[in-house]
Amino acid sequence: MAPLIALLAGAASARIAGLLGVEALDGWHPALRVGLALMFVLTGVAHFASRRRDLIAMVPPSLPRPELLVTVTGVLELGGALALLVPATARAAAAGLALLMLAMFPANVSAARRRLTLAGRPVTPLGVRTALQVVFVAAALAVAFGG
Repeated sequence: MAPLIALLAGAASARIAGLLGVEALDGWHPALRVGLALMFVLTGVAHFASRRRDLIAMVPPSLPRPELLVTVTGVLELGGALALLVPATARAAAAGLALLMLAMFPANVSAARRRLTLAGRPVTPLGVRTALQVVFVAAALAVAFGG
């Protein structure tokens, strides 16, 4: 749920800043870019911090080198977050991040089916996780193709 909160709080805060006169954030499109960037910083950092072991365990057993996969996806999330904040690269970054989320979704399915934990708590149930994934991908696509 933390990524959803980061997305919504980041976008809302950026939109408020835009309404208060920060010209670069004046509109839903730049505000959504900020919300997505905040979300991907949060999730990207997790690939290298205390949740790393849990994320490695989430990689489906059929995939090779789970440690490397978690590292690469973390780097892509952090790089994508940065690129979202640069107007010239934001649309491409958002499209790439949407594809990345779709590519990583099987790990969430695998984790739910194997009843794994994340930070000591059960992973998000598959139905809820699917709904969240739809929201996250839709937000990325709105940045990639909107505004």
